Amino acid sequence: MSIVAASPDAAASPAPSSPLQAATATVVHKFGGTSVADADRYRHVAQLLLARDEAMQVTVVSAMKGVTDALIALAGAAADNAPQWRDDWHDLRARHRGAAVALLGEHAGETVEWLDARFDHLAEVLGALAVIGELPAEVLDRVQGLGEVYSAHLLGHYLRSIGEDCAVLDAREVLVVDRGELGVDVDWVQSAQRLARWREANSAARVVATGFVARDRRDRVTTLGRNGSDYSGAIFAALFNADELHIWTDVDGVLSADPRVVPEAVQLEALSYDEACELAYFGAKVVHPQTMSPAIERGLPIIIRNTFHPDNPGTRITAERTASGPIKGLTLSADLALLNLEGTGLIGVPGTAERVFAALRNAHVSVVMISQGSSEHSICCVVRQAEAQRARDALLHAFAHELSLGQVQRVQLTDNVSVLAAVGDGMAGQPGVAARLFESLGRAQVNILAIAQGSSERNISVAVDSRHATKALRAAHAGFWLSPQTFSVGVIGPGNVGAALLDQLLAAQPTLLTRANVDLRLRAVASRSRMRLDARGVSGDWRAALAGEAQATDLDEFTDHLLSAHLPHALIIDCSGSADVADRYAGWLQAGIHVVTPNKQAGAGPLPRYHAIRDAAAASGARFRYEATVGAGLPVITTLRDLVDTGDELLAIDGIFSGTLAWLFNKYDGQVPFSELVAQARGMGYTEPDPRDDLSGVDVARKLVILAREAGRELSLEQVTVESLVPEALRAGSVDDFMAGLDSVDAVFAERLSGARARGAVLRYVARLSADAAQVGLVELPADHAFANLRLTDNVVQFTTRRYCENPLVVQGPGAGPEVTAAGVFADVLRVAAGEGARL
Repeated sequence: MSIVAASPDAAASPAPSSPLQAATATVVHKFGGTSVADADRYRHVAQLLLARDEAMQVTVVSAMKGVTDALIALAGAAADNAPQWRDDWHDLRARHRGAAVALLGEHAGETVEWLDARFDHLAEVLGALAVIGELPAEVLDRVQGLGEVYSAHLLGHYLRSIGEDCAVLDAREVLVVDRGELGVDVDWVQSAQRLARWREANSAARVVATGFVARDRRDRVTTLGRNGSDYSGAIFAALFNADELHIWTDVDGVLSADPRVVPEAVQLEALSYDEACELAYFGAKVVHPQTMSPAIERGLPIIIRNTFHPDNPGTRITAERTASGPIKGLTLSADLALLNLEGTGLIGVPGTAERVFAALRNAHVSVVMISQGSSEHSICCVVRQAEAQRARDALLHAFAHELSLGQVQRVQLTDNVSVLAAVGDGMAGQPGVAARLFESLGRAQVNILAIAQGSSERNISVAVDSRHATKALRAAHAGFWLSPQTFSVGVIGPGNVGAALLDQLLAAQPTLLTRANVDLRLRAVASRSRMRLDARGVSGDWRAALAGEAQATDLDEFTDHLLSAHLPHALIIDCSGSADVADRYAGWLQAGIHVVTPNKQAGAGPLPRYHAIRDAAAASGARFRYEATVGAGLPVITTLRDLVDTGDELLAIDGIFSGTLAWLFNKYDGQVPFSELVAQARGMGYTEPDPRDDLSGVDVARKLVILAREAGRELSLEQVTVESLVPEALRAGSVDDFMAGLDSVDAVFAERLSGARARGAVLRYVARLSADAAQVGLVELPADHAFANLRLTDNVVQFTTRRYCENPLVVQGPGAGPEVTAAGVFADVLRVAAGEGARL
């Protein structure tokens, strides 16, 4: 967002009706320094002007980019009698002479002579400063405004050289101003009279005028202050009775936020004067606040345009209010401090606020924001960081007596504060705007130090710690749907499930961005040994990225990288299955990082770790989602949570929780030995790399523990009775040794299958949780049992509750395969995004 900070109270007095009767379609154009940086830019500006069909055209120009600063530095160096000032003078003259020659070619002689004469006079002034050894304010005003004078003549001479009837107006001949405490006050009557006389001698329909400079009532050269060229444009628009004021700069218009902080900031088509003034106070750089006063008085439209993209319509600022959402823009003011006066003696005492602000005024401290609660126990204000210590000393002195008596307890100063302001006419009378702002900041883990909102309801301002300011702006911008809800995403464990998830995530990114306004920005991928960190986000072939410019895995650096972007939300997806990674969950959640995982180590691991994770999530508000730990893509945990949360009483859980074991025993009919079926399942990717992880039953037991804990049971893995299908002799050794020796169990399984069939039953590997037992093992079920007739890799969970007693609630579906599990993880990611305000 761009509008420059200055008090709206600094507006000029209203302009009276000008005695000049301008023709219809009189337009004033103001061009900034970047628009006239060199000869090519002057030529471009001239082409823009000539392309417009306007009966009367007034162009106000700034100095060439950087010239005003160079003149100020030159005057200072001369006053200090620094030896380099003459070289700097030569360089500045050479720059303008070079621009004249490049711009005017064979017609440059007269302009170069004109410039030489002005620079010779400047050299005389600088020489005098070197002699007297000081820089009077009047001389500085005279020197620093010369850049606009040079610039106006360069453009005006060029227009004449191509045959245009153009007059150059030196504002020092026309504008008369006074300086007061509230800024520059224009003498409209005298200025209009002088302009009328100037127009009698210069009747051209095209005028190029100098910005920034003027004279005071004593006829001394002065300036309108920094960024005064915009104000000059508005003043001349009033004096020429213009129909519109176009301010040409280097951006397409006013944006919803500073694009350097929020790259997704959007251009605003229209603003009201009130909205523009509010934004201006908190620091944009497109429109100077003083520019608003003549425009507001006359109802003069101001259009912010981009010199470099003239086809863009820009932003139109008028008296009209448009209801295009409650918030138009957000600004962030940095380098501030919070000053808090607190004490029981302040309650109900009249004049306390007056004493506070009188003390700050006497100390020449500007107050940016004020906040006081109805209890009157404290009053706080935000001031510039550079003035903070002076402000604190002023209050300590003003309330020294009350401090000594204990009526005032403290004068507290908090450094490194930023103010976030949300502005929009649509806020007035609309409930919930403040709630949405505070909810957005809360979700982003941003603490609010102070709040201010006026009765106009057009501005809500909050003071925050500067360390969280960028995150606050991005979160608020996304919270009002001005930009996507953006997540800084890191994925750990790009194995089977992790790889499938990364493919799904990257494929879905464009659709999520356009349909749901969610930006899942993949900024980090880590395997056991390597990780790839990317500030802008990993896109395209993530496998090549991880194999290319990667580094050794360091999860501390991984975490810091995710947080370093100051995006509204950070999310870690752990697909590793590692207990060491699960040990980090509590710390991540405490830091406000959301965690999504199919890793069962957290939910089924040691109870102290489990409680630490849950407590961290509850304390920070970060979300911990782990649906895929039990049923892959099935809503098993969600269903159980709904039952418990609605007050149902859980009596038992029965289920087949392993897609691998479901497939094995659905396929096992005695025709193919059990060991060969295991090899087939491994070849199809149904098993873990080491099939013993499936056949041991520990994985199923972990799922049962997770469900038990979700239901409120303090169950540990050691308390579950587990039947392992791995022979004792094969539990150690390599995977190849295990697979080679697995045929030793074929006879055992064939015998169990035969016995079950004889009893009209089938074999299934089932988990059961009841009031007094938790067990996992191979059981015989009747052939007509629901668990006996599943699809090959289906998981099934049966909840027997007080409500679902006669007819238990069953969740059934695919429970194996990387794609299915990854989809379950992805669904959890989207639930987190929805919980953070995404429109899913």
